[in-house]
Amino acid sequence: MSIVDNPFFVLGLVPDVSRIEIEREAQKLLGMLELDFADAKTYQTPLGPQPRTSEAVRAAVAALRDPFRRLVAELWARNAPSPRPAAPPPPNSAATRPGLRRALGWKP
Repeated sequence: MSIVDNPFFVLGLVPDVSRIEIEREAQKLLGMLELDFADAKTYQTPLGPQPRTSEAVRAAVAALRDPFRRLVAELWARNAPSPRPAAPPPPNSAATRPGLRRALGWKP
């Protein structure tokens, strides 16, 4: 199991949830994927958004039903680095802003 396919990330849940909440969220996601909802097609990980499939949702639920695999997934989810922020926009250079050099006192 890698950090990208951690069952808690795939299901969009925190490690504290109960088994019933896991099953409920999985059924909701499977229904949303079946209806082709855009919100259900990706999930957030520390390495950025990843595509979510119905197979990944079923595998995540199966993994969380096994106590040992759930414990490992909980440890990884609790200690995962924070998600990467989106790339910052490129800085505005003086060449792209007309009159900036003159306003700063630079001579042409």
